[in-house]
Amino acid sequence: MSMLISNEKLEQQIYFKNCYVKHSSVARAISSLEMLKANHALGGEQQCMLIIGDPGSGKSRLVQEFQSQYPEYVENDTVIKPVLASRIPSKPDVESMLIQLMMDLGQFGADTRRERRREAGLAEALVKMLKKCKTEMIIINEFQELIEFKSVEERQRIANILKLVNEKANIPIVLVGMPWAAEISNEPQWASRLVCTIELPYFKFLNLEDRVEFTRFIKGLASKMGFEKPPGLHSNEILFPLFSVTRGETRQIKRILEAALCVALSKNENTVCKYHFVDACDKIFVGMNNPFKLELEDVPISEVSKYSSYNRYSTVESEMFVSTQFTRKIPTKELFSKT
Repeated sequence: MSMLISNEKLEQQIYFKNCYVKHSSVARAISSLEMLKANHALGGEQQCMLIIGDPGSGKSRLVQEFQSQYPEYVENDTVIKPVLASRIPSKPDVESMLIQLMMDLGQFGADTRRERRREAGLAEALVKMLKKCKTEMIIINEFQELIEFKSVEERQRIANILKLVNEKANIPIVLVGMPWAAEISNEPQWASRLVCTIELPYFKFLNLEDRVEFTRFIKGLASKMGFEKPPGLHSNEILFPLFSVTRGETRQIKRILEAALCVALSKNENTVCKYHFVDACDKIFVGMNNPFKLELEDVPISEVSKYSSYNRYSTVESEMFVSTQFTRKIPTKELFSKT
């Protein structure tokens, strides 16, 4: 019987780890992706799209979730991939990107073609594979890695290859990456093809309307924890320190909730409470101040003020990347005094 309970707890944790809750920006991104895919069936010129966001904003999970709605299948001994999701390889150049795309389509020998084909030839081979696999959309993740440290001429060449694939395969291309992935939109060959750019932001908290959005997201996650009654994670004693320790980063929010759930289940509890978060954060943030141990009025709140950026004009590599910036920490009592 104890083994059965243990298995149930494990399944409960796995279910929560794999659950997906859409907040407003994610819902908007998925709606735009669905629109691009639907437009493909209509034919004509295929528009493209950019999805940008800082680390932990949920870009990769969004791609995974969307692709899972259109799984591959076999038809006449050919693997059909309605949505091809790939990422820029470790050697970020155009040839490697094209080869990676073919490999993700199932062209396992694609790496052997490097000696015989250059960019245009690889692009043509990719187009044939896309048609054979009946691919309706390409999503390229971590796209910023392809344009970092590149000259104007190199970025133009990247834009030209993407244009070639977009036109000849007649399918939309979605580029996903850090905020500076949007630099590709400065290239005339590519800018006219972009139907929209969607940013996946961090949650904010200082404004009441933003706090409501954050609360809605936390309630959604609480409903996925597998208890008969969802835990009251939206209470101030949990909500405020949770934002304090995560600063609105989606991945970090999920990580802490997973840890708190694990603590609760290990104690045979039928809900998640504040003291579970205390234990979870002590384990995750060793040696750091734990906001769950503070009085509510003393919990410091800080939210994003400016997202990370890339200065391609800098001659010093360490100064090319500017980290995400956050507001000064405001004690909750000061926040309450403003509302």
